[in-house]
Amino acid sequence: MRAGTAFILITVLIDSMGIGLIIPVMPALIREVQGTGLQSAVLWGAVLSVTFAVMQFLFGPLLGNLSDRFGRRPIMLISLVVLALDYLVMAVAGSIWILLAGRVVGGITAATHATANAYMADISTPEQKSTNFGLAGAAFGLGFVLGPAIGGVLAEFGTRAPFYAAALLATANAIFGYFVLRETVTDRIRRPFSWRRANPFGAFRQLNNLPGIRALLVVYFLYQMAFGVYPAVWAYYTQLRFGWSEAVVGLSLALFGVSLAIVQGGLIRPAIRVLGERGAVIYGLAADVVFFVLTALIWSGLVLLALTPIAALAGVITPALQSIMSQQVSDDAQGELQGAMTSVAAIAMILSYAVMSVTFWQFSGADGAIYLPGAPFLLSSALVGLGLVVFLRRA
Repeated sequence: MRAGTAFILITVLIDSMGIGLIIPVMPALIREVQGTGLQSAVLWGAVLSVTFAVMQFLFGPLLGNLSDRFGRRPIMLISLVVLALDYLVMAVAGSIWILLAGRVVGGITAATHATANAYMADISTPEQKSTNFGLAGAAFGLGFVLGPAIGGVLAEFGTRAPFYAAALLATANAIFGYFVLRETVTDRIRRPFSWRRANPFGAFRQLNNLPGIRALLVVYFLYQMAFGVYPAVWAYYTQLRFGWSEAVVGLSLALFGVSLAIVQGGLIRPAIRVLGERGAVIYGLAADVVFFVLTALIWSGLVLLALTPIAALAGVITPALQSIMSQQVSDDAQGELQGAMTSVAAIAMILSYAVMSVTFWQFSGADGAIYLPGAPFLLSSALVGLGLVVFLRRA
C-alpha cells in the first residue's frame, strides 16, 4: 500500500498546487482575454473562485458516493485525466467564458480530495486515521505553498505556462497511479449507488442520522469559515496595517503553509498520543481563539511574522476531527462522509470570502464609525469559539 499512499499524497499535493500555480497569472490572464482593467479583472476573478467552490459543494458528495460504489481507483484516475485536459483547455482559452467553463470542470475534478481522504480511511486502523489524515493535510498545505511560488516563476514564460505545467503534473500522476494504485473498496464494503444520497443535501440528511455527526459537521463548518480569513483578507490586512510588500506577504503565507505541513505531517502523532483526538480538537480550537485575537490586535508586523509558525500548531484540529467523524461512519460510507465534508468546506469558503471581505471593507475605511482593520480576525475568533462550545456540548 506504500506506493498507493504515495500516489494519494501526490494527488492531494497536485490538487492544491494546481490551484496555487494559476493564482499569480489569473489577473493578467483575465485582463488578456477580456481586454479590460484590473478592477473588472478582480470581479471576474471572484466569479471564477466562487464558481470553483460551488462545483466542489455540488459534486463532492457525488464523487464520494461513486467511489463507495465503483471504487477509489477509477474515480481518482478518471478525474486526473479530465483535470489535465481541463488545464490544457484553459491554457488556450481565448474568452472569459472558456475560463469559466474551465473553473466549472476544475471544481468538479478537484472534489476528488474527498475520494483521496476516503482511500486514507480505507487503509487506516482507527488508531492510524488521525496520522494519515494529517499526512494528507500536510500534502495539501505543502502544495499550497509550492504552487504560487512555482506559478510565479513560470509566469515569466507567459500567462499560459502555469496551465501547461499543471496539465503535465496531472498527467504524470495519472500514469503513476495507473501502475501503483490498488483498489481498496472490496465487495465487503461496496455500497449501491443512490442519487438520493449523492447530492449534498441528501448526504447531509443521511449523515444526520448518525449520532454526533451533525454537531461535528457544524464544528468543521465554523472552523473552515474562520480559517477562510487568511486567503480572504490576509494580504490586504498586513499591507494596510504593517505596510508589508507583496514579497513579505508571500513569505508569511509560505511560512504558515510549511509550518502547517510540519504539524499535520509530523507532530500530529505525538499530539494525539498525548492529548487524544478529542483533546487535540479542544486544544486546537482554544489556541485559534487566542491566535486570531492576537492577529487582530497585535502592534508589530515583525511580532506577527514570528507568531505565524506558532499559530500553525492549531493545525491538529482538522486531522483529529476527520478521524473522529470517520470512526463514527461505516466502512461503506467513507466516501460519502468525505464528500459531505468537501461540500461543507466549499460553502464555508464561499461565505467566508464574502463576510470577511465585507467586514474588512467596513472597518478599514478612514470614514467608518470604528477603524479596526483586524475585525475579520476577531470575527474568526468568535466563530472558532462558537465551534469550541458546540464541540464541548457534544455528548
